[in-house]
Amino acid sequence: MNSQNYKRQAAEHALKLVEPGMVLGLGTGSTAAEFVKLLGERVKQEKLDLRCVATSEQTRALAEQCGLAIADFNTIADVDLTVDGADEIGPELNLIKGGGGALLREKIVAMASNRVCIIADASKQVDCLGAFPLPVEIADFGRAATLAMIEASAAEAGCYGAIALRQGGNGGLFRTDGGHLIVDCAFGAIPNVELLADLLDIIPGVMEHGLFIDIADEAVLAGPSGLTVLRVDEDAF
Repeated sequence: MNSQNYKRQAAEHALKLVEPGMVLGLGTGSTAAEFVKLLGERVKQEKLDLRCVATSEQTRALAEQCGLAIADFNTIADVDLTVDGADEIGPELNLIKGGGGALLREKIVAMASNRVCIIADASKQVDCLGAFPLPVEIADFGRAATLAMIEASAAEAGCYGAIALRQGGNGGLFRTDGGHLIVDCAFGAIPNVELLADLLDIIPGVMEHGLFIDIADEAVLAGPSGLTVLRVDEDAF
């Protein structure tokens, strides 16, 4: 069975959490896309009354294609459940996210949610965050200064490695849905994720970073050994 099948298995399990009348946050990425497709099928079959919030224009387009009603998040303060993927899932369900470039919107929606369920194939589970380059969303204005501050703050947190602006498919710089840039930070193992997150938080040009700390409530992992559900109070690390 390949990783795409595992992603679908995890998405199928998360689908059981959806109840009529919910405001549902829809994540971004290949695993979240599996959930969106399955959700669309269930809504059609059961005529479920849901309002959905998309964390990216890519997810919005897929959700609408699947027949899901997308609400204006500017009019919604609380989300019942968000289902999203992750690039890495570490101890205490701390995450690295943002490989798809939607981390600011993903974090806004996640923080507004009463429950956050992360779905992934089992290979995303790690003992220490950082093998996947940490994405940081920054403002275009003053980007050279922001990059220098990111590098200095990372060093203070014991993190070293290449820091590079993400390139887009058209030969220019990658732009998020909000018009920002993404910096990919290849730090390797991050010795203190809380310290690094705190230091990145105070850099003016940083819109958001891909360290999702104390945000996920549970993670559904699918792999060769079957399904594993991790929760903050009983994770399997």
